[in-house]
Amino acid sequence: MSLLVVGSVALDSVETPFGRIENALGGSAVYFGVAGSLLHPVQMVGVVGRDYPMAELQRLAKRGLDLRGVTVADGESFRWAGKYGFDLSTRDTLETRLGVFANFRPVIPPEFRDAEYVFLGNIDPELQLEVLEQVHQPKMVACDTMNYWIQGKRTALMKLLERVDTLLVNDSEVRELSGDWHIHRAARWVLNHGPKHVVVKKGEHGAVLVEKDRIFYAPAFPLVVMVDPTGAGDSFAGGFMAHLARTGDLSDANLRLAMVYGSAMGSFAVERFSVGRFEEITLADVVARVRAHYDLVHFDLEPAASDAGRV
Repeated sequence: MSLLVVGSVALDSVETPFGRIENALGGSAVYFGVAGSLLHPVQMVGVVGRDYPMAELQRLAKRGLDLRGVTVADGESFRWAGKYGFDLSTRDTLETRLGVFANFRPVIPPEFRDAEYVFLGNIDPELQLEVLEQVHQPKMVACDTMNYWIQGKRTALMKLLERVDTLLVNDSEVRELSGDWHIHRAARWVLNHGPKHVVVKKGEHGAVLVEKDRIFYAPAFPLVVMVDPTGAGDSFAGGFMAHLARTGDLSDANLRLAMVYGSAMGSFAVERFSVGRFEEITLADVVARVRAHYDLVHFDLEPAASDAGRV
């Protein structure tokens, strides 16, 4: 099952209490693609400038990242700089230079248009809609968005929701989109406007999958080392969608397992700056962390014999 991601390809400069990195690989498509390709090949569409270190990106392509949809345009690449507080949950954006990304109009290569699983990264919802006009009959479409588009392009975003199967957003975004502070009600509001599934990412508190008749929580993996949270949400999306694409299974049980694969990928992302951790791990490491997630929450439903009389 082919998997397509359309999103930003950037150079990030990030400072956290644990170090700093300059001009590192970043952007929603990169994090999604690098994380997802550990499980399943990923087709990437994006744009970079002449200054982009394509050799670094091409090195990652050996792991299953198809870069034929990444265009090199005249001008500067998209650059972002940010600084995190000690708890890594607060962030200040120091600089945003869109460069060639400001004029990005995604063109899906003919060989990508039959993609069965499509992820629309955090870009203008009008562009996300343009992507959907170019792909043929995807089995599942998921998208991300942000407060900027919720506030500035709400009409286009609502049209987009009518055409996607899954919305992946964080808790503040689903609250703003719905106008409801309660994330379960907020997610159900989204369900009433098109998507079949809503995934609400809650950072260190894990993620929740909300469907019409059920809710599932995937805990965040308890990490000893946390270095840089940039890209954790996109890495989650990469794990989530790649698991679905490699299995071709959209059953309730497999969607829950996809949530755990997403949580595992998000946890790996924060252990190094940029995509460094993904270059160190293998599929076996991912599976081991998924199993560790299972151990975190597994329990026997039947009470122990000694407690039976008290239940």
